[in-house]
Amino acid sequence: MYAVIRTGGKQYRVAPGDVIKVEKLASVHNSSVEFTDVLAVSSGEGKIGGPQGETRVVGHVLGEGRADKILVFHFKRKKQYKKLAGHRQPFTTVRITEITYDGQKFAAPALPEKKAKAPKPKAEAAPAVKAEASEAAAPAKKAKAKTAAKPAAKKSATPKASAKKPKK
Repeated sequence: MYAVIRTGGKQYRVAPGDVIKVEKLASVHNSSVEFTDVLAVSSGEGKIGGPQGETRVVGHVLGEGRADKILVFHFKRKKQYKKLAGHRQPFTTVRITEITYDGQKFAAPALPEKKAKAPKPKAEAAPAVKAEASEAAAPAKKAKAKTAAKPAAKKSATPKASAKKPKK
């Protein structure tokens, strides 16, 4: 089952369980939002009809954000005119939870609850041992770096041509 809804000047084809990004809504995070502007509804039998009676789509607000930046560039040739501006459109992410149509209710399957991760045990003795080992190895590395860093003196294979006098 799916429905076509209109919000924010756009139309969306939604089914229970879908996650959509709509124009920013004046709603609170983790709240419920209801879309009453339903344009069409399709049942599983392949029938498509306009909204009749009590038709509504209910969603759960997951969060808000801003889309990627869109660059707006104005340019007039031969006039030395250029103007660059950026825009990020705000959106609200909504998960469709239920579609009610003609006395029937189609609900999305419930999401499993996220379990909080157990905090890692802190062992303070282990980092101290690693720090001592790294300090002992550090002078040896520095000594190797100094000997390897010295470049060999360059010797020219041939003397300068101006110093040589041609033989006759």
